[in-house]
Amino acid sequence: MIAFESPFASALNHLLEAEPWARGRLVPFAGETLDLCAPPLPRLRFVIAADGLLAAASPGRQPGVEPSLVITLRPEALAAATKGEDQLLRSIGVAGNARLASEVMFLARHLRWDAAEDAARFIGDAAAHRQPQSCLKSGLARRLLGAWLRLDRRRGLRRSARHSLS
Repeated sequence: MIAFESPFASALNHLLEAEPWARGRLVPFAGETLDLCAPPLPRLRFVIAADGLLAAASPGRQPGVEPSLVITLRPEALAAATKGEDQLLRSIGVAGNARLASEVMFLARHLRWDAAEDAARFIGDAAAHRQPQSCLKSGLARRLLGAWLRLDRRRGLRRSARHSLS
């Protein structure tokens, strides 16, 4: 089975790292697990770290542990997303810890990806901020996200190599 948790956690952490206030909202829930379900895709499980970031949780290491929160994207979520944020949020099912659910839904409403800021790292401020929509339409956003995920994977490999040497 393909593990989607790590790249997905990296993408979410990228958003959280850019906004310290967002990490601060998750810090009180450190150690709690949350599941993201979007049938027919496999269920993704994450653990909230002490710094407010997410880590992929291995189901093999936590047999029988119930998640604190289960977020389910219903089948109509994709169609609802085209109708606006309110419709999308109505197509999301939430079960579990009510306080954690409230914080996660708040973050879903207010946390945004600054694509122009990320593009500026690769193509410069002027080009990235001049026409962010054309960059997104041209597929640049996909290429940037792919490059960022590859870089993040390399960082993780270097970190694990340092730990194994020490």
